[in-house]
Amino acid sequence: MPFVDNGGPRIRYERGGAASGPVLVFSNSLGTDLSLWEPQLRAFDGYGLLRYDTRGHGASALGPPSCTIEDLGRDVLRLLDACGVERAHFCGLSIGGQIGQWLGAHAPERFLSVTLCNTAAHIGTPETWNARIEFVRAGGTAALLPGLLERWFSAPFRQAAPDAVARAEAMVRATGSDGYTALSAAVRDNDATAYVGTIRVPVLVVAGRFDRVTTPADGRALAEAIPGARYVEVPAAHLSNIEAAAELNAALSAFLSEQEPR
Repeated sequence: MPFVDNGGPRIRYERGGAASGPVLVFSNSLGTDLSLWEPQLRAFDGYGLLRYDTRGHGASALGPPSCTIEDLGRDVLRLLDACGVERAHFCGLSIGGQIGQWLGAHAPERFLSVTLCNTAAHIGTPETWNARIEFVRAGGTAALLPGLLERWFSAPFRQAAPDAVARAEAMVRATGSDGYTALSAAVRDNDATAYVGTIRVPVLVVAGRFDRVTTPADGRALAEAIPGARYVEVPAAHLSNIEAAAELNAALSAFLSEQEPR
């Protein structure tokens, strides 16, 4: 189990896929860990795959009790430095997508492309996030279930794929309250509206047709704000990489195949 420990909290990561060629970094959502991306591994095994646990999630340390999206973005840059990766493709979901927005705007020289899944420049309201933070502090992350799973997956998918839903539930239960609340506060306080228009790397925005957390309207608004961004909608709720894995994999594969190192 490798870790990065170069000037910030210890970050757990895993490398796989091709030993040479472009690297594809996957960034997980709030309440999950790097295993979120298992439906993508075989589809992209021609790339060097780099997955990591966002701080305070999985086996990664939280570090200071509060952090920002910028801090989380700098964790990715530390990871690239430690792994000797000069430039990479990036794909993040939800908070991972917010991290991708920051990276695309503030470290474009490190990225060949950025894919933003089920995310927005600003997610939710302070009141909603504050209530969720207090709820988790009182009852732990397990208290979020089953409401969280109902937002993550559509009802037909929950019925058709109980094993996938159970794996997602296990990730939530394994997430510590401190990590979940710290990153919830980071999402609450983040608003990338002022800088997403400065992103100049190739961008793909993926939205879930049934997503009530970051809606298709949020995805379209994000794509419209980023010059040249492409927008794709897939038949899924919030965790589109699981519920619509085939559709997301096809869209991401087509997008990445068009990008060449410059």
